[in-house]
Amino acid sequence: MPALTARFRVLRYDTRGHGGSSASAGAYTLEQLADDAHDLFQALDIDCAHWVGLSLGSLIGQTFALKYPTKLQSLALAGTTSRYPPQAIKAFQERIQNVETGGMDVVTEATLERWFTEPFRKAHPRVMDDIARRIRTTPVAGYIGCCRAVSRINLTERLGEISRPTLVMVGAQDSGTPVAMARTIYHALPGAELVIVPSAAHLLNIEQPQAFNTALLSFLARTSGAR
Repeated sequence: MPALTARFRVLRYDTRGHGGSSASAGAYTLEQLADDAHDLFQALDIDCAHWVGLSLGSLIGQTFALKYPTKLQSLALAGTTSRYPPQAIKAFQERIQNVETGGMDVVTEATLERWFTEPFRKAHPRVMDDIARRIRTTPVAGYIGCCRAVSRINLTERLGEISRPTLVMVGAQDSGTPVAMARTIYHALPGAELVIVPSAAHLLNIEQPQAFNTALLSFLARTSGAR
């Protein structure tokens, strides 16, 4: 955040069902989550912004860019996909079932293993403890609602409709949204940029903050004058 707030006015919000945002019951959709962000734009009188999304934030960003294109100046998508294969959708369904019966504890360790490389996990136990706490305290309804939204992403064929400058970033060791998925988005968006960050898994902004910030700030500097 300090790297961004030094130069930009930043809106960072808790997605529906996470953090301080209430967890409504039922399955969420990406369109619903994009509408949540649009409502914030209106409430805060934000006419246009750079969108920086990671994981779910990038799925919402793609949806937002397609639904509200005039509201975005640029799009930075990290650790993301535009469509999941059937085996990944099945994995989401299994996570939902596990959380419904056992709560968030049952997915915490597996989530950390997906989000970070083993060397980083071993070298930063305090970071792992903090993120594990955040996972465990996520409302079950919010986790399940967002899992259902995430698993239904299917935007690959529509990406060509996005005209805003786009940066795609991915950790080289990301197993959840691997490099191949980032390349799919990159090739579908004319003029997009692709950055593959070495020695990083899904949460590349935490694992390799300098590389992440350098790529992001350079992109934002180049696109801040264009609309």
